[in-house]
Amino acid sequence: MGAYLWLEVRRTLRDPGFVIGGIAMPVLMYLLFTNLGAVDGGWRTAAMVGMAAYGAVGSALNTGGGVAEDRAIGWLRQLRVTPMTPREVVVGRALTGSVTVLPAIGAVLAAGGLVNGVRLAAWQWAAVAVLLWLGSVPFTLLGLGNGYRLTGQTTGVVNMLCNLGLSVLGGLWFPVALFPGWLRTLSAYTPAHRFAQLGRSVADGGPPAPGAVAILGLWLVAFGSYAVLSYRRSGRAG
Repeated sequence: MGAYLWLEVRRTLRDPGFVIGGIAMPVLMYLLFTNLGAVDGGWRTAAMVGMAAYGAVGSALNTGGGVAEDRAIGWLRQLRVTPMTPREVVVGRALTGSVTVLPAIGAVLAAGGLVNGVRLAAWQWAAVAVLLWLGSVPFTLLGLGNGYRLTGQTTGVVNMLCNLGLSVLGGLWFPVALFPGWLRTLSAYTPAHRFAQLGRSVADGGPPAPGAVAILGLWLVAFGSYAVLSYRRSGRAG
């Protein structure tokens, strides 16, 4: 199990597309959005958390692309004849996604502190990073579900659309306050909005919002069920 996890992490981090899209792009977008015109410190902190969440969502979803590629080359069939159980395979992939979100989160937080002058207490930096790490699990499961169910090319397109749609609707790019009333109401129930809210609550000096934890937990169950059903379907198809 440990060897499989290490293999998948190394393979993911060696992918230039992942490094550019999952790590470099959120940092560049954060610095661009917060250095055009007059921007106050509060927005730089909120945008830092939002862009770290955006990078984490993209990196988590990217796990599904590797699953789809494995299906295409027959790697999943090889895994089924190893001593690893299906549960271990799925858990290994989920752990891979959980590990590979860390560079995206760390890079944006570093840009906020070192370039934009964001100042938080040490416990706040640590809590924001840990909450964004743990909160990315539902998106990893969504990516896995897409990877087990769809072809490689289709998985990439669907994951990209999921990333953009969830990020924009969830207010990771722009403040939700700019949305019309009906869209703000809808945004409150999206996983990306509640995901970022975990980190923003701590950055503001408070505890994680109970509503964010509850709604994100419901999305965790929904995306987890989707991943399990998709894996079972891929087994029958193989």
